[in-house]
Parts: sequence; structure tokens; C-alpha cells
Amino acid sequence: MKYEFSMSLQILAEDISARIFPHIKIERVKCFRSYGSSTKHTVARCHALGKLLQKAMDIPAFYALEFLGEKFNKLSREEKIKIVIHELMHIPETFGGGFKNHDIVCDRNVEECYRAYLYCVKNEKKIDWFDLRRQKNKF
Repeated sequence: MKYEFSMSLQILAEDISARIFPHIKIERVKCFRSYGSSTKHTVARCHALGKLLQKAMDIPAFYALEFLGEKFNKLSREEKIKIVIHELMHIPETFGGGFKNHDIVCDRNVEECYRAYLYCVKNEKKIDWFDLRRQKNKF
């Protein structure tokens, strides 16, 4: 496997986080493209530095988003944005090294976040998608 830091994906992740996921400490998230994977269906992965390693190294949580170049590079712009959103959605609001599962990170919620992101880009706004989701569940 070969890993390359991706400035273009980092900038996109930073923009998405700033607009709809304000809990993400983007300075503790890095985006990479990988090449040489033999996986059949995976397009991207979210990796975290787990709690035990954080404690052992006395450092806070850190996340790495991996985008499998052979598959990811062939996607449309829309699909690439949705994949980045999907991976960012795995990062919990506590930003502690854990993950949100696929009950939350599902196609329906990714699509909703994608529409929210496009709205924010068009109208130069920022929202907190997870806060909006909590408010919806109250009604």
C-alpha cells in the first residue's frame, strides 16, 4: 500500500467540517489517498487513534481519512463530496477517538448532509447538522 497526503481532499474536508460539522477539530484530521488496495467494495475508510494509544502517548484523539485512489478517483464530484461527508460523519461529537456507526452514517443521512452542505455553500452559511438532527427528534 502506498499513502499520499491529499491537499485537495483536506481542503474539501475542512470546508465541509466548517459548514456542517463544527464539532470536528479539523487540525486533528488528515486526508490521504491510498493506492494498491485489493479490497473489492471499499472506497474510503476512517481511522482513529484509539483511547489506549492516546493515553499511552499522552496525546488527544486523531483521525485519518483514507480514500482508495483506484476507486475514489473515478467517482463524480458529487459522489466524492458524499464520500467525504460519509467519512466525516463517523467522527463523533465528543471527538474522543471513537466512531459513529452505520445506524447514523447511512445513505439517507449522508444525502441530507450533502443537501445541507450545498445549501451552506450557495448561501455562505454554516449549520450544525447533528444539532438540527437532535431538534428534529424532539418533535
